[in-house]
Amino acid sequence: MTLFLDRRVLMAGFAAASLLLGVPGMAQTRKPVVVASKIDTEGNLLGQMIAMVLEHQNIPVENRVGLGPTQVIRSALLAGEIDIYPEYTGNGAIFHDRENDPAWKDSDKAFELAKRLDAEKNQLVWLDRAPANNTWLIAVRGDVARREGLKTMEDFARAAARPGAIKLAASAEFVESPAALPAFERVYGFKFPRESLVVLPGGDTAVTIRSAAQGVSGVNAAMVYGTDGAIAALDLVVMQDTKGAQIVYEPAPVVRASVLERYPAIGPALSRVFSGLTMSTLQSLNAQIAVEGRPAREVAKQHLEEKGLL
Repeated sequence: MTLFLDRRVLMAGFAAASLLLGVPGMAQTRKPVVVASKIDTEGNLLGQMIAMVLEHQNIPVENRVGLGPTQVIRSALLAGEIDIYPEYTGNGAIFHDRENDPAWKDSDKAFELAKRLDAEKNQLVWLDRAPANNTWLIAVRGDVARREGLKTMEDFARAAARPGAIKLAASAEFVESPAALPAFERVYGFKFPRESLVVLPGGDTAVTIRSAAQGVSGVNAAMVYGTDGAIAALDLVVMQDTKGAQIVYEPAPVVRASVLERYPAIGPALSRVFSGLTMSTLQSLNAQIAVEGRPAREVAKQHLEEKGLL
């Protein structure tokens, strides 16, 4: 009996040591996957979806959804401080200093380029993307758009040439970045009058959308993102970018290759989720958070359950 007890104590000691020393098959397999996201509405929504799907796969998760802006999240991923988060294909242009590559304006080419560059340089894997372009756009208050017949950026360019017809709320980045308003101006051949711009701090489209919807300071147009939930709810009409002035921003989970090797089920599980996130679906889900005030995790959970993904 004494020998049996001694062996049990000895085996317990080996198990404890394996946890400390990282013996393969022991502590390593239970190391949690750190799931993060950006701080915006859609970032929180997609981050919570990723976290819940991984939990459903019995993968240990450390939830850090809503961690910070793009630069913070990207740096944390490269440093190995987080393991997976939802990113947008178009940001690959900035990450890899290739803003002028025309591939970013094509959905398939943008995804494949971002995927290849991050795999080669950073050992990161882009998983399957959602068929929804969350790019920069301009939306006009519904009554103005209907009265003036504004549907496309060509229409908007003509209206902007008339003094006082359009007053646009936007962020400083949208106004100054060559990829945003200047790109629209270049492609559609107009110059938006700077005296008709209301530049708001930060990049929160919820603020620009409310400004246009409520006519704050005479604003009747707003910088928006394609999948913003408040667009339809507040009766704004998005101007169609018919000439492709903007690069494509489709959301996809980006994960460290070593983590995917440890938990290969992550790929197919998240592919089933993101493949169903169309533009209209994301707009609806985002609206439940931004307009109705529901918690992102609650909205994400309901959607996943309704689609049989949890």
